[in-house]
Amino acid sequence: MDSKGRVSIPATFRRVLEASDPNWQPGDSPELVIVYGDERRKFLECYTIEAIDEVDAKIAALPRGSRERKILERMFNGQSLPTTVDETGRLVLPAKLRNKIGLEGEAFFIAAGDTFQIWKPQTYEEVEMAEAEKLMEDLPEDFDPLEFLDGAGGV
Repeated sequence: MDSKGRVSIPATFRRVLEASDPNWQPGDSPELVIVYGDERRKFLECYTIEAIDEVDAKIAALPRGSRERKILERMFNGQSLPTTVDETGRLVLPAKLRNKIGLEGEAFFIAAGDTFQIWKPQTYEEVEMAEAEKLMEDLPEDFDPLEFLDGAGGV
């Protein structure tokens, strides 16, 4: 990340953003939405336009005024930033978002399907890796992760 808060998005992520932006044309900058959520979220999550549209539709389907809808509207509508990738494949992260996750100098990107996350590398190691270990602790030694895909449909 440079002094202006610009981070280079990996090329494979840019291709996903382009393919999932219904308004994107070659030569254009793809759009995305950065969801920064509340203080419990230790990362920024970047949604493709198609992915955020899907989330918005699911939120709209919830009963108006319900607790769940209010929480999700606050997180996905009130605590997000619509933005674009610049012509050099970079994303400008405003100071507010950089400060929220303590990002300085280097950013860690992790793909999550039609979203990707931006972490401070040290936080990812501390928080996310600890969570991954917790998820794996009750599994048998000979566990094959591909077992989770059995019966997933269409695979």
